[in-house]
Amino acid sequence: MNSTSKCIAVYGAAGHTGQFVVHEVQRRGLPVVAVGRSAARLDETIPAAIPRRIAELDDPVSLEEAFAECAVVINCAGPFLDTAAPVARAALRAGCHYIDVTAEQASAQASFAELDALARAAGRVVIPAAGFYGGLADLLASALASAGHIDEITVAVALDRWWPTVGTRKTGERNKVPRVVVTNARLAPLVLSAEVPNWVFSAPLGHQAMVELPFSEVITLAHHLKVGEIRSLLNRSALDDIRDASTPPPTAADDNGRSAQRFELVMRLVQQDGRRAWAGHLCRDGAHRDRSRPAFAGALVPAQRCTGTGPSGRPD
Repeated sequence: MNSTSKCIAVYGAAGHTGQFVVHEVQRRGLPVVAVGRSAARLDETIPAAIPRRIAELDDPVSLEEAFAECAVVINCAGPFLDTAAPVARAALRAGCHYIDVTAEQASAQASFAELDALARAAGRVVIPAAGFYGGLADLLASALASAGHIDEITVAVALDRWWPTVGTRKTGERNKVPRVVVTNARLAPLVLSAEVPNWVFSAPLGHQAMVELPFSEVITLAHHLKVGEIRSLLNRSALDDIRDASTPPPTAADDNGRSAQRFELVMRLVQQDGRRAWAGHLCRDGAHRDRSRPAFAGALVPAQRCTGTGPSGRPD
């Protein structure tokens, strides 16, 4: 890879999330390459001025060639149980950093377990679960927590509607891996309980009945924080939407293609000293870094990259 390259490859560029990522990279003035499995789909969805490359998941050579001369690969193509490993491995062989937006716990776990040594050897960074599920809660917890053991983290998410994309539907069909939570400071299988508290969000979401439904944030939080208990809650009406086969996909409500769905993410964090911290959703940009020479290499969580702490929690 050219050490001065700042090109960003977006894999799954023709998909719902991929199109947004391509647009955002372009808006920030960075060169972008749209990568996908179908030339026809890329032609339908990606502006003609943006370079595109075709690569199949089962063709490692085509993947590596698609990522050549790029600094970062952003994988937006689910199910990530199928795409994360081949795309990430090809990215590392091409000398690129790798990011994905998986909400799938098993995919994030596998990335940490199987890609860390490869990323360290390549001097590159692998960051799974850098999207809404996974990344946002991870950033919130890292912003709220002080040093030391955390007794409890509860993540509560409410959506006014959950209009599933085609990719979301496919992931739901593919991902049958049992979900996990953190209890007694260890990952453990989720045991459904009738005692799930209702939650009061800000208007217009208001009072919501909740269900326990952990996503990849449990994996990212447990990967770098010492936490006794982690629970993730989702409002029941959103789950009803996703389980209803007749719920339509999202439709554009503005010129950028964004839908009218609204959400709120709230975190409750309790530490040993009894301090309780609450926060709504948070978005924070990390400091600029030279993409060719990262401060840390290996499989990291979003907060470690944005706040400048490496695998051992050292300040950058």
